Amino acid sequence: MSAPFSSSSSLPHIVIVGGGFGGLYTAQALGDQPVRVTLIDKRNFHLFQPLLYQVATGSLSPSDIAAPLRSVLAKYENVSVLLDEVLDINATDQLLTLKTEPEALHYDYLVLATGSMTHFFGHDDWAKNSLELKTLESALDMRRRVLDAFEKAERETDPKLQEAAMNFVIVGGGPTGVELAGAVAELARYTLKHDFRRIDCSTTKITLVEAAPRILSVYPESLSRWTAEKLKQLGVTVLEATQVTDIQPGCITLSKNGQTETIQADTVLWGAGVKASGLGKILADKTGVEIDRGGRVIVEADMSIKGYSNVFVIGDLASYSHTATQKPLPGVAPVAMQQGSYAAKCIMANVRGFSSPRFEYVDKGSLAVISFNEAVASIGKLQLTGFAAWMIWAFVHIFYLVEFDSKIVVLFQWGWSLLTQRRSARLITGSYD
Repeated sequence: MSAPFSSSSSLPHIVIVGGGFGGLYTAQALGDQPVRVTLIDKRNFHLFQPLLYQVATGSLSPSDIAAPLRSVLAKYENVSVLLDEVLDINATDQLLTLKTEPEALHYDYLVLATGSMTHFFGHDDWAKNSLELKTLESALDMRRRVLDAFEKAERETDPKLQEAAMNFVIVGGGPTGVELAGAVAELARYTLKHDFRRIDCSTTKITLVEAAPRILSVYPESLSRWTAEKLKQLGVTVLEATQVTDIQPGCITLSKNGQTETIQADTVLWGAGVKASGLGKILADKTGVEIDRGGRVIVEADMSIKGYSNVFVIGDLASYSHTATQKPLPGVAPVAMQQGSYAAKCIMANVRGFSSPRFEYVDKGSLAVISFNEAVASIGKLQLTGFAAWMIWAFVHIFYLVEFDSKIVVLFQWGWSLLTQRRSARLITGSYD
């Protein structure tokens, strides 16, 4: 192996798997500390997932919300980045089997932060007939398919087929689904308003489907109701307490109160749920640690796993219920960020012979955007709607973007979009197979 991954150094070797929020914040917190750090990820970039839907709907380009990991961590000389994938874990001997490295990688401390993936709730066959939004590649595919739907409608001479091409169904009424619904509605009714000659994009049908009694179910009910009304004003049909029973090419079947309905729609966007990455099951098989129904690893109060105090699991991969309510923390970016910084503190305390500090999650609130200047915010007892909430949402997302250049570009793009209702990244790219 090359020098950065050699075990010859006397400094403790911390291996972090995953370059998302949790892994990146761990690596940054360990930067310039008297330890060696290796960050492993399958991709060479950190992705700002909260803005992924804006790539999918043409508001932002991929480079606006992604930053090369090596560039982000370049100032920390004790941190190395390895583009690879972990295939197996030997927690007893403290070794990782990697996809491309011929030798097993030894660690003194291990931090697993591989996040989550799309969950189809036992209907994996639906994946081929719907579009997920979890990776940069899936966002670009969604952008291509959404934009091409209007191109197909422009070419179509059969009114029924033309209508199906301009029907969009979004499954899942959480923040992702709400943001997608609002973005697609704005794309159709404002951005593409004058771009086509044979179709009227304002007649596009957008349906948001949520199985729970209301959308944004984890938000206060008043914010959920306000959001539903705003979506309806954008022309979105909101179906609550409605289950998806089947997804076939060109149609989706729904059920509510025992009544079944099939909607002809060429484009189904899936934002209904996530489950932990497969590394959680590998860890469970190798160590006996428990995982929950979503595949998340049950962790101790200090983010370590039972029986292995040098193995930490954070972010979406972890089920952390050591809270006042004893309910697991949600799989959102602020949780991963705080757990990443905390895991680094625990490791350094252990290295120096001190006890681990106590983890206390600070809930900074929940935010969801509906349109260019409409959002909802729930911050403690404070509830905001409209432009004020949107300004908070915009500030928070700009603040947490990793690269300074990205902040400037995104700020300019949002300002331009707000003034002109235009989306500059409406390129149809990729395979048509």
